[in-house]
Order: sequence, then C-alpha cells, then structure tokens
Amino acid sequence: MSRTSRLTIALLVLLVPACAGRRAPLSPVTVPDNLRPGSDASLAMIVAATGAQIYECRARKEQAGAYEWAFVAPEADLFDARGTRIGRHYAGPHWESIDGSKIVGVVKERADAPVADAIPWLLLAAKSVGPDGAFSKVTSIQRVNTAGGVAPKAGCSQAAAGTSVRISYTAEYHFFTAK
Repeated sequence: MSRTSRLTIALLVLLVPACAGRRAPLSPVTVPDNLRPGSDASLAMIVAATGAQIYECRARKEQAGAYEWAFVAPEADLFDARGTRIGRHYAGPHWESIDGSKIVGVVKERADAPVADAIPWLLLAAKSVGPDGAFSKVTSIQRVNTAGGVAPKAGCSQAAAGTSVRISYTAEYHFFTAK
C-alpha cells in the first residue's frame, strides 16, 4: 500500500467520527397525528441538534423520602443541512439563531419516541421573543428523530440530592411558519 493510500485512510478514520456527532438533518418523517401542526403551517427548515438534557436529583413532591431525576433544561448546538452551526437551544425552551432571532416554545403534544431510551417527540407552539431573523417567523416546532437524553434510572438518592447530570442527545427540530 502506498504512503498516500495509508495517509488517506488515516484521515478518513479521523474525519468520520468527527462528522458523526453532527448528523445532517433528514427529510421530513412520518409523525403521529397529534404531532402535526395545523393545516395553515408550512415546513420552513429542519435543524439538527446535538447536546445534552440536564437533570437534577430532587426530592419527590408526592412521595416523602423518595428522590427522582427532574428535568432542568436542554443545552444543544443547532446545525443546518451542511453541518454548519446556526444557533443554540437552551432553557425556556428557547431556540436562538446566530443572527440573534429567538423563539420560545410551549409543549402542546407529545408522543413516545419509536426507539427505546430516547426522549419523547414533541409538538410545540412557538413565538418570537427576539429581533427579526431566521427563527422569528416560526410558529410551531416538532422535535423528532430523538436519540438519548433520557433521565438515568438510578443513582438519585438523599445523598445525591442537588447533583446534576448531563445526558447526551440528538434530535431534529422541524420549524414551521404560517402559510
């Protein structure tokens, strides 16, 4: 094998894992009926997210002496179809574009993910809370194609109360605007 071939293979071995963390968004998927936005909505963009779902160990409100992992917030980078970072997703929940436009969402519907150990798929109503830009006209969001992000099943106890964990996840956010 030539030196050039070995170098090419070595570069591919390094590049493939680096690209895998930022998977390109897929085409629209089939979603449950309850996650479909109204007929007045039009798909504007598909954004891939890679990040973490953050949980904190807390005492259960409804059961004295018991503890659970409670969802705190997401933290993710958002990528376009070319893998270019275009924004971030964080507590609120907010989606903020690098152009400064920002939306906040409210969960309207949810459905279990079709794969085990993945956070649910969602339909959220969205409204602009920032300047005009790439995200400012978004009226609803679907979270689909989720992987990971589920709270741990164990490890939360009185001794662990107040500790946080970050669980890696990926998802696609389908942004819809009014027709």
